[in-house]
Amino acid sequence: MTTPTYVVGIGEVLYGGMLLAATLAMHGCGVLVTLRSIEALRRRTGRRLAGLAGIGIVIVASWMLVLLHLLEVIVWAGFYLWHDAVNTPDANASIAYYFALMEYTTIGSAYNLKLDWRLLEGMNGIAGLLTFAWSTSVLLTLAEAFQQQRLPAVEGGGAGRDAAAS
Repeated sequence: MTTPTYVVGIGEVLYGGMLLAATLAMHGCGVLVTLRSIEALRRRTGRRLAGLAGIGIVIVASWMLVLLHLLEVIVWAGFYLWHDAVNTPDANASIAYYFALMEYTTIGSAYNLKLDWRLLEGMNGIAGLLTFAWSTSVLLTLAEAFQQQRLPAVEGGGAGRDAAAS
């Protein structure tokens, strides 16, 4: 038995580019919603990023970003279902989502795509790498703001006052 020759098709490249663009567009909108929500939360509580309130803001932002990533994976899974691309006879929404999530996180899985769609496995991983880097930068910015506001209280011996205020 010979191994089939894999040739990348223009359709595969175009679909992959569109899926990647859709993922990045979703992520951009989701990051803006996350940052606006965090700013509204800060204004509502009337607090700076001090003590437990500051850590809570970083945690809420993390949850929102995780939800955003999980929603982005739905786009990839939906495409795989639409094109019957997952290479298993019992492919369903659950398997397609699992496969897309494992590729998005670059972990990989026991499944793969049919030969005509193999390029998308790598492009799915690229989407995850780019959006995880973007999310990391958002969390880093929030954590840095928390630390910058918290540092003077710690250095000045005001840790007790800050902790009591939060």
